Amino acid sequence: MAFDVSKVRSAYPALADGYAYLDGAAGTQLPETVIDAIAGAYRAGLGNSGGTFPASARSDAITAECRQAVADLVGGQADGVILGPNMTTLTFRLANALAAGWGPGDEVIVTQLDHDANVRPWVLAAARAGATVRWAEVDLPSGELPAAQFAGLISDRTRLVAVSAASNILGTRPDVAAITALARAAGALSYVDGVHATPHGPTDIGALGADFYATSAYKWSGPHIGAVIAAPQLLETLRPDKLIPSPDEIPERFEQGTPPYADFAGASAAVDHLASLGDASSGTRRDRLVAAMTAVAEYEEGLAAVLFGGLAALPGVTLYGRPRRRTATAYFTVAGRTPVQVAGHLAMRKINVWNGDNYAWELAGRLGIRDSGSAVRAGLVHYNDRTDVDRLLAAVAELTS
Repeated sequence: MAFDVSKVRSAYPALADGYAYLDGAAGTQLPETVIDAIAGAYRAGLGNSGGTFPASARSDAITAECRQAVADLVGGQADGVILGPNMTTLTFRLANALAAGWGPGDEVIVTQLDHDANVRPWVLAAARAGATVRWAEVDLPSGELPAAQFAGLISDRTRLVAVSAASNILGTRPDVAAITALARAAGALSYVDGVHATPHGPTDIGALGADFYATSAYKWSGPHIGAVIAAPQLLETLRPDKLIPSPDEIPERFEQGTPPYADFAGASAAVDHLASLGDASSGTRRDRLVAAMTAVAEYEEGLAAVLFGGLAALPGVTLYGRPRRRTATAYFTVAGRTPVQVAGHLAMRKINVWNGDNYAWELAGRLGIRDSGSAVRAGLVHYNDRTDVDRLLAAVAELTS
């Protein structure tokens, strides 16, 4: 059965405003079921965790369901799901906890491909510990992150390898499993940024070999919360900074402050929404998610071919990166126009895109465009359709004629 994008789009009330939402790489819109779940949680009444009254019990149940939903989405364990405000905050938190065991002579590997949220926390933590930072380089012009180079970077002094499962500007999908295997063989941990990868296909953190896997619900039709997933046994070895009276169990001891319970309800609803995108009506939620996200990946691949081909055919347009495996994310410039001018032109035609480095700080610098305003990013997700792409191509063509 073909992917029914019209049916999918009808679930998203925001899409009725006539805009082409090609800003999905920065954050997605919410389906009605997610909005209802958040509102419903508030309507029912919520209380802080651990109380003796029903509103508190509802919050505890919502939190438990959110952990299970995220675990189902990525193939993890519910009691290894750390929830928090966003991936960046959680990564800083994990970096501080992990770096407590680092010292001079230890090494940390980061990459030029990554969003700065999977670079700067490790660089800063290493500096405080006196550890050395080593860099994996991006191949240009392909935009690939060759896995083979990690064999020369990883040593018995390596404590952690931080790598992205997909670039948030080029869409590059490196061979994460090969990289984490090298790390594991040397006794190092791996921290995989899956924020951009998760919305674009099925995720299996076991197959990726990720010791830690980070994701953000607002990139897959959920509210603004983040999660880091790890084996409970690994989390038990870490002692993050925390308040004395706050829970000491895992994963709660990594979760600082009072959580947004209603948003957790929304995240669970978002996972259920994703599970409904495929043809499968039976099986576990995990089974339905794998089937649905496989269908999403196939649909986006076809739409991306139109996007990439159309941009490449326009005179004066430079499309960055041509990796073998990529998400449906285009990063481009238009000759004679600054990125903000291009984005503004598109906004006037009711097309939403982003401009700038999009926090891919090292990669924008490697591309040589960081100081000139970087580029324009158009990112497709499962609710975009051919009309969105055609509108973008027509509007960009106006700038090149």
